[in-house]
Amino acid sequence: MKLVILDSDTLSVGDIDFNGFKSLGEFSIYGYTREDETISRINSAEAVFCTRTPITAEVIAACPNLKYIGLFSTGFNSVDIKAASERNIVVTNAPEYSTNAVAQHVFSFILDHYCRMREYACSVRNGDWINSKLFSYFNIPTQELYGQTLGIIGFGSIGKKVAHIADAFGMKVVAHTRTVPLGCDFVEFISLDEVFKRADVITLHCPLNEQTRGLISYSRLLKMKKSAVLVNTARGGLVIEKDLAHALLNNVISKAYLDVLEDEPMSENNSLIKLNNCVITPHVAWAPYVTRQRLVDLVRNNFSAYLNNKTQNVVSKGCL
Repeated sequence: MKLVILDSDTLSVGDIDFNGFKSLGEFSIYGYTREDETISRINSAEAVFCTRTPITAEVIAACPNLKYIGLFSTGFNSVDIKAASERNIVVTNAPEYSTNAVAQHVFSFILDHYCRMREYACSVRNGDWINSKLFSYFNIPTQELYGQTLGIIGFGSIGKKVAHIADAFGMKVVAHTRTVPLGCDFVEFISLDEVFKRADVITLHCPLNEQTRGLISYSRLLKMKKSAVLVNTARGGLVIEKDLAHALLNNVISKAYLDVLEDEPMSENNSLIKLNNCVITPHVAWAPYVTRQRLVDLVRNNFSAYLNNKTQNVVSKGCL
């Protein structure tokens, strides 16, 4: 069986081991694939693996041997699932591999806002402590997390992990989700509007689909407290960026922390990059080494299960 990985550079800086795929078939690997190169690289392949390289209906139609698409991601927006399902192509994703890493990143954002460590570190580096007459100075206001309300929108594995960490800090946790889970008695499940009104911090953990695209609009931001903070480590398309920029510029909310944007890599024209109350990281919440290796191993195991007629993590229709 001929296997092709299209975009290994999205997963590795030379530190990830892909050799496990070699035992599963004739194996080719490309660091990066332009959209106009995709068909030529996989037209005779039976299995293709990728993170963000689009597998469109056109690509699927041009690759008659294709039987399997393995995604190095939880989301599967990059694949035309309808076209794949019509061809009975199995598409698998990689759920829950990054739960701990993303939850950790969420709280690195939250702690940055409440503890102001970067600002105090810069102050010390600039000599302010050396020149201080007192043993301590605290002209940059900080806050305790204890007693603050965290609002979680979407309550899958990451949302649940974030809720447990918040509870350990003594935060009040409210959440909005389609299906209320069992065993989370410390979480109050409320309407979406109530989350926006009550939360001191809102963190997004829902998938991007027709119902959630543009979820964070100016009208919703207006419902938040002026002191509130927005965190997005989920998908950039959940936020209408021009609305968020307008809200931040006019102090409708206090701050935003974003690890994802609608267009990635970031455009130089993005209106958020120049705002002092918007902190952006380059989609790295999922990227600790151990997390990336776990992802690659999971995708390999998905394919191995498929070869043994025990398919798992299938997102295409009618292919079980």
